[in-house]
Amino acid sequence: MNKLLGMLAFVKVADSGSFTSAATQLGVSVSAVAKAVARLEEELGIQLLVRSTRRLALNDDGRDYYARCLQILNDIEDAEASLKSAGETPKGQLKLSFPALFGRLTFLPRVAEFNQRYPDIVLNIALDDRQVDLIERGLDLAVQVGEINNPRYIARVLNRGQRVTCATPAYFKVHGQPQMPDDLTQHCCIASALFPVWPYSVKGKRVEIAVRGPLVLTGGDAVREAALLGLGIVQSNWWTVRHDLAEGKLIEVLKSYAIEGQPISVVYPPTRHVPRKLRVMIDFLVEITRLTPDDPPLRLRK
Repeated sequence: MNKLLGMLAFVKVADSGSFTSAATQLGVSVSAVAKAVARLEEELGIQLLVRSTRRLALNDDGRDYYARCLQILNDIEDAEASLKSAGETPKGQLKLSFPALFGRLTFLPRVAEFNQRYPDIVLNIALDDRQVDLIERGLDLAVQVGEINNPRYIARVLNRGQRVTCATPAYFKVHGQPQMPDDLTQHCCIASALFPVWPYSVKGKRVEIAVRGPLVLTGGDAVREAALLGLGIVQSNWWTVRHDLAEGKLIEVLKSYAIEGQPISVVYPPTRHVPRKLRVMIDFLVEITRLTPDDPPLRLRK
């Protein structure tokens, strides 16, 4: 069978809840749509739709397969649309949401480059550390930290990097540097409300250290500022402190025990055609977050 046609028929049926409606949209007979979906289920060896006398609905397997089919079909349409619109000038407004630190330290220092390349695009940016609902907020795109498991969106990982344990040179001059993760129990550690324990890889196994100190903070921005003030040791994703490490404001310790950090991803709602203004923004975000040969190697998460 033609797998793409089967997937397209399945998606249309899932969207409309009806073989008849799907057939009308595709311009084929109802029996052709029903046979295409049946052959798809037969080839996969699973049932995708729950059939009743009134309506068709997706079961759990169907929902998972629907999300994957939708992304594949959108990717095909996007590729075609990209070629057709290659000569068009990107223009219009983009509504974006970035984590506060990502916006301040990664995007805004490079935004002049984007404006110079695409002067007809207007950026409306919100800095928000939450994983916001793009559709509810009317956003074109968001950058989010953490694993993205929402089938309503298309997600592309920009990078992961390592979890970095660090503090100022002044702090280490007074208190010394921890040589093993367990040594952190003897240090002043600035914990995050979201990460009360710090993970490490010791002899190939994940261990978690319950750190303590006079501060428990919410938000990566606050944790970074506390570290720069010399208030103690912090653990953060590499991309949030990489500039401070490069400038010597912070010093990394326990490198040999570091594990892979949370991913940072670009997320956007599925659409039949990705607008050119959105595509150039995605490409720009990939460009400015790309790992370089001098960046730390990635480790598998334990």
